[in-house]
This record gives sequence, structure tokens and C-alpha cells, in this order.
Amino acid sequence: MMRSDLGSVDVEPGAVADATVRHEVIEVYADISCPFTHVGLRRLVAARAARRSDTRIRVRAWPLEWVNGRQLAPDLVAAEIAALRSEVAPELFAGFDPTRWPRSTIPALGLAAAAYRAGTDVGERLSLRLRDALFEEGRDLSDETELHAIGLELGVEALTGPAAEAAVRADWERGRARSVRGSPHFFVGTRGWFCPSLRIRHEGTEFDISIDREALDAFYASALG
Repeated sequence: MMRSDLGSVDVEPGAVADATVRHEVIEVYADISCPFTHVGLRRLVAARAARRSDTRIRVRAWPLEWVNGRQLAPDLVAAEIAALRSEVAPELFAGFDPTRWPRSTIPALGLAAAAYRAGTDVGERLSLRLRDALFEEGRDLSDETELHAIGLELGVEALTGPAAEAAVRADWERGRARSVRGSPHFFVGTRGWFCPSLRIRHEGTEFDISIDREALDAFYASALG
């Protein structure tokens, strides 16, 4: 999802750039509050395990509240989740709680940035853990107590205040320089893939979502070999 105020839009995910390149790290620009990212990362991790690949995942911040000028509304996210559960991911979002929706994802994105400073594996694990906490456990990721507890699971101390914002802004500026289209936008080397697992038609709060098998297979072949 690129913006929360698009109105009617047809998103045709897929490749945008140069030839296929195999790299040890896949970069992803995404917001923690984006449910499409939760689905995409879960499936990428499963595909990586199935292919016995050792490619790592570097999730960078793409804060939709900065892109849109406001945090995603929980009712819009609830509509997206309902469509995802109905059409492509019935096993996910079991604990989603719109009443505990974070006021901002900047603190959580700052925690993920701190985890990546401890190593790519730590950062990847914490990025996935934060999305599980939000979408599967219904935890408010703008609550400092919740973020502290999640960080402790992996021995990561959260960045706070200006330090967290600076880390998030560095990723955001990097993404803008790379012409990131929205969340999630994957990069394998210099080749970009915007939301490669899903085809999404969005009109108001109505969503028509299906799996884009062709784009997904091409992405996995590029990213995982």
C-alpha cells in the first residue's frame, strides 16, 4: 500500500528496473502497520526455507504516516485485513485489534533500526516479531512498555526520541532516492519489486485482492535462486 488516500486505483505489482541479480540480502522498504507487508514477509520467509536459501532480509523503514501526512486509519486497515483473510491469507491477522492501533509506528521502526545495528539476523527477526505483535497479538506498538518488552526478547534496546526519528528518516530518504513506490517495495540488487505477491484493486474501502502467481514466481527466482 503506497498511500491511504488513493481513492480508486489498480495496483499491478511487479518488477521495475534492471536485469535479475542474485544477492545475499533482500532489501524491503515497508511500514510495520502495512498488512500487505505482513503477508509478503511471511511468504518470503516460507519460500526461503523451502528453497533452503541463506538470503537475509533487510527491512528498511517506509513510514506511511510521513508519506500520507497521517497514520493509517484502523478502519481502513481492518477493511484490508478482511479482504486478505477472505481471499489469500485466512491463517493470518488472528489477533488484530483496531482498538489498540498504534498512534505512530516511528518508535517501532526505530526499534527495528536498533536491532539491525546488532546484526542483519537480529534485525530481521525483530522486524518480523514486531509485525506478529501488531497483527497476531493485538499489541499497541506506540506503547513504550510494549516496545521495551519486545526488544528485550532479542536483547535490543530501543532508540528513543530524536535518535529513533533520525534512523527512520535515514531509511525514508534512502527509499525516496531509490524511487520506492510504496509498502512493501522489495529490492534484489538494483531490481525493484513493488508488492510482488498480490494484485490489489482498491476503491474506497472496498478491496479486491488476489495472488499474482507470475510476479511472485519471478520475484522468488530473482531473490532466492
